[in-house]
Amino acid sequence: KKFSTYFFNSLIIGVLATCFTLILGSMAAYGLKEIEFKFKQHLLITTLVLRILPPAILIIPVFYLWNLIGIADTQMGLIVIYIALNIPFVIWILYAFLDTIPKSLIEAAKIDGCNHFKIYTTLILPLIKPGLIAAGIFVFRVCWNEFILALILTNRYSRTLPVYMSLFISEHNIAWGAIMAMGVLVTIPSILILIIAY
Repeated sequence: KKFSTYFFNSLIIGVLATCFTLILGSMAAYGLKEIEFKFKQHLLITTLVLRILPPAILIIPVFYLWNLIGIADTQMGLIVIYIALNIPFVIWILYAFLDTIPKSLIEAAKIDGCNHFKIYTTLILPLIKPGLIAAGIFVFRVCWNEFILALILTNRYSRTLPVYMSLFISEHNIAWGAIMAMGVLVTIPSILILIIAY
């Protein structure tokens, strides 16, 4: 029962965090690429710096904030922090894919009367589909395997599989059989996603 609960916790958190990260990241990448505004380059550099920061330094402020607003030990709490951590990567990888799209296509769409949202949904998304798949696989893998934040921000109800696996290690004993069996089961979703994407 515990395994199924934590498995579905990991699956729900990973899938939702990946979907929202791709949606927000692709919209941000398109906006940064096509819309000119002040401090655009500074914003791009800032997103890169945020990606460089190790998640461990966020544990204390995030733990305090999540308890303050009441989303500690919830799936929503982990989803929000995973989205925030992975958006910079998605922005940069999709920004590079947007460089491959000819300017003439976007200009032609604008001449036809398309606004930015329609260009994004009907033109940009189909053209950057390979980038979305690559970024989605990476983000899901990171969310699925993440341990430190899940360990600190969850207590019982929203634990994920990596945290559950750590419970098999105690001060006096290590349940190697259970850990190895869990390790095999944990890799199955990632392998299936890679096979489907291929």
